[in-house]
Amino acid sequence: MPSEVLLVEDNAGDALLIGQALKEALMSVRLHIARDGEQALQILGERDFKPDLIILDLNLPKLSGYSVLAFCLKTTPVVVFTSSLNDTDEVRAMSLGAREFVRKPIELQDYKTAVCRIVRRWAERTHNGEAALPV
Repeated sequence: MPSEVLLVEDNAGDALLIGQALKEALMSVRLHIARDGEQALQILGERDFKPDLIILDLNLPKLSGYSVLAFCLKTTPVVVFTSSLNDTDEVRAMSLGAREFVRKPIELQDYKTAVCRIVRRWAERTHNGEAALPV
């Protein structure tokens, strides 16, 4: 069974790139995409949906990434994947329960590598019933 990953990302180009990175790496992942904060909460509210990982952008339409993060159960790892360079964003996200804060790399290969590392570190271990690696 593939790992269930919810990507909360309003940028269609980033969502496409993340999907391609996982496919190229031959990772066993079923990627669900929410384009805004409200859609993310709707998906997370579905009874049968239990993601192994949530990859969350902070700057979202309709409802911020912070609001989504505050709603998430602490049993599901949430990794903030953002272009924000503001250290305050990192402190706030971590205080709300994010397991990791990753700044989106500018270089294409670094970006793909970062995505695959996030999924390997958090989703695969959680999916297999193992404790996720500490930050």
